[in-house]
Amino acid sequence: MKNNSTILSDWAINKINTEYRDDVCLLLAHNALKLEIDIDTASFSYFIPATNRANGLARTFIIDDIGYDLFPIAWERIERMADVKDYNTTCLANANILWARSEEDKQRFISLQARLQANIQNPQHMHERAKSWFNTAKEIHQDNLFEEKLYKVRENAGHICDLLAIAVAFVNQHFFSHGQTNQLNELSGMKKLPDNFMQLYRGIIMEVSPEVQKQLCHTILCSVKAFLDAQEASTEPCAPDFTELAAWYHELSYTWRRVYHWCDNNDPVNAYLWCCMLQNEVEEWGTKFGIAQIDILGSFCGGDLTALRKKANEIEQKFVQAITESGARLDSYATVEDFLNSN
Repeated sequence: MKNNSTILSDWAINKINTEYRDDVCLLLAHNALKLEIDIDTASFSYFIPATNRANGLARTFIIDDIGYDLFPIAWERIERMADVKDYNTTCLANANILWARSEEDKQRFISLQARLQANIQNPQHMHERAKSWFNTAKEIHQDNLFEEKLYKVRENAGHICDLLAIAVAFVNQHFFSHGQTNQLNELSGMKKLPDNFMQLYRGIIMEVSPEVQKQLCHTILCSVKAFLDAQEASTEPCAPDFTELAAWYHELSYTWRRVYHWCDNNDPVNAYLWCCMLQNEVEEWGTKFGIAQIDILGSFCGGDLTALRKKANEIEQKFVQAITESGARLDSYATVEDFLNSN
């Protein structure tokens, strides 16, 4: 006797064959997010459309108090999953094909599953994806600092825990097959964890005070940031391409000119704001290319911009020196005629 899972899958396949044969690429089952008590009732999950007409296949309904959702996911989103750039990694990794329009569609999906597995096995790629989720969690926390509604503070805190857990899992070249379910259990078996991560995660969930919950979110973010920075420092760095730094300097040289201009005109506000932009760039690119001297704004004094101008020039010369000593060439000309003659 057929169970509900088989009956519903047969219904969906028949629906496609009779009404959407040329409009659907694949019908897939993905049951990793189902409760264990509902596994026997699990059936189809989503389909990949070939045409807009396929959207007519989408259905949501309830049978015996269990909700079902047959929904479309475009190839573009599946490709993002393959590159570990979608929240629902499991929807690609743990999906099974129930019906395929063609062998080509089937093999395209299987190849994307293989691409996902290759990306998961690439520690550098997974570290970058971990940093991306960390940044998302940090943005949520920044908004949450100004939130006054208790339910929103708690919701945001939960999202922060979830996304940071994903980031930690990614560093371990792992993803959560069951989404938010039993994350702490899975994390406990991983080799690399931030300091006090498990305790902070649980503490955030259990905390009743919204202000303390915000503080704990700050603490767990700091712990994960230190963890990610340490992982990055422990990896073998690639040799930097100083032609890239030269191209960056061509663009940023005008920002240095702006800073000098406002210093010479004794305009502390404009000098300060343009220097903020320059400081941010110098810190990022200096760190990337091993240039230790990056502190410009530490010399700022609104009443006397002489020291700021001098320091900005010193840092600029450090970057120029690093570029020239590397053997990279600055594309610089004394006059327009020189440029035209060379180009």
